[in-house]
Amino acid sequence: MTRSYDDGCGIAHALDLVGERWALLVVRELLLGPKRFTDLRAGLPGVSANILSQRLRELEAEGIVERTTLPPPAAAAVYALTARGAELEPVVLALGAWGVRSPTLPRDAHLGVDSVILSLAAQLTRTDPPATYELRLGAYRFAVRLHDGTIDVSRGPAERPAAVISTTARTLDAVVSGDRTLTDAVASGEATVDGDEDAAARFATYFAPA
Repeated sequence: MTRSYDDGCGIAHALDLVGERWALLVVRELLLGPKRFTDLRAGLPGVSANILSQRLRELEAEGIVERTTLPPPAAAAVYALTARGAELEPVVLALGAWGVRSPTLPRDAHLGVDSVILSLAAQLTRTDPPATYELRLGAYRFAVRLHDGTIDVSRGPAERPAAVISTTARTLDAVVSGDRTLTDAVASGEATVDGDEDAAARFATYFAPA
């Protein structure tokens, strides 16, 4: 039986819809685009298959998530946010910006690829000079465009990036948060840079320390 706060407040109702454990993290995992069930499991290693299936059914029932099939040749079943589900993006990002400033943030815990990419917006402090980068985190590629006070992030390769930075999610997070420099990560073999090295060195300057 689904639990309810039985409260007419909009906040309480929103928590009725997405307040169950893992629900908002499912939304987080879909903010950058559709994913297969196995991809969701990879991004949420702490959730069991049964619980994830249950959360997806609940989010589908509320019109927040939809199950669809990619066109051929992929023809894979994926989950995606509906237009209503996508409206949760500023809510999720605001929670992330609030949480990343916590002194008790468990920095040694699992850190997913999408989590790090989404955190870029929360930590952005400047977009001058405008620049485009491609980030490669294992098998995942992201195009990052900084301009006019905003950051645009999308899955896939970037068009004419100033630099391509290849590293891990954990190392990228450390560089963006100011705990490490990209130069140090490259020197240790934990990152590589292709393209304009000066542009790559500027990447971390667009973001504030956590």
